[in-house]
Amino acid sequence: MSTLTERNGTARDTASAEVAAGYRAGRTLPLRVELVRQLKRRRTLVMGAVLAALPFVLVIAFAIGGTPDGGPDGDRVNLMDTATSSGANFAAVNLFVSAGFLLVIPVALFCGDTVASEAGWSSLRYLLAAPVPRMRLLWSKLVVGLGLSLAAMVLLPVVALVVGTAAYGWGPLQIPTGGALEPGTAAQRLVVVVAYIFVSQLVTAGLAFWLSTRTDAPLGAVGGAVGLTIVGNVLDAVTALGDWRDFLPAHWQFAWADAVQATPEWSGMVQGAAVSVTYALVLFALAFRGFVRKDVVS
Repeated sequence: MSTLTERNGTARDTASAEVAAGYRAGRTLPLRVELVRQLKRRRTLVMGAVLAALPFVLVIAFAIGGTPDGGPDGDRVNLMDTATSSGANFAAVNLFVSAGFLLVIPVALFCGDTVASEAGWSSLRYLLAAPVPRMRLLWSKLVVGLGLSLAAMVLLPVVALVVGTAAYGWGPLQIPTGGALEPGTAAQRLVVVVAYIFVSQLVTAGLAFWLSTRTDAPLGAVGGAVGLTIVGNVLDAVTALGDWRDFLPAHWQFAWADAVQATPEWSGMVQGAAVSVTYALVLFALAFRGFVRKDVVS
């Protein structure tokens, strides 16, 4: 009988709402409750510590290895060559070295561990028996997962800006191709960069969240999302694919570099955002559709 009830999914939630006096589906599993639960988890604290430690690691690396030399004639040919020019440059370099892989980890972790961990602890069915509607449960967990992912992406450049300013001083953002952006303008551009990186990582978030609703193993959901993201990066490196690479989210992951130019170019970021949002919406829809019909037994 319990299995049959669980298979009914949404109908079961509606029946519970009619029986319980004062029951309001929208009040179950509030976002603040879910947020506090996730913030207290060890993996959240460890991930935050790793991201906060990266700027200090890079400062030590530059102190040991010396200032970047640039090109053969001392010219600055890429963003890395300007790392020690100012705090703004140092923050931009931290985003540059982490956007391709390191920032993928918190997104996959926060969005892939959220539902699968409940199933792994055998607490998912008890949440649904509360009763928390399935759509409400997924919505709360998705919003908190994306919120923590965004917080991780904000944490890194903020810490890097503070550390870089203390180490290299406050000043304009030096552009490798020539020229500079005033501190105020540079701060605005860095906000745009963080926003774009977050949007570009929505594909990883969608993969992780969908896999989290399909498995009881959190490591499988997180690892699967990271693995598929890496596969996308590998495919993007296959130049024989030609224009087909334009449909890969990985192809646009560094389009944000166009925002830290004297005259920003937005077309690449617009295309990249469109591709990422399209994939993400499909994956989120699959996650909700599959979970509503899923027979939850753990």
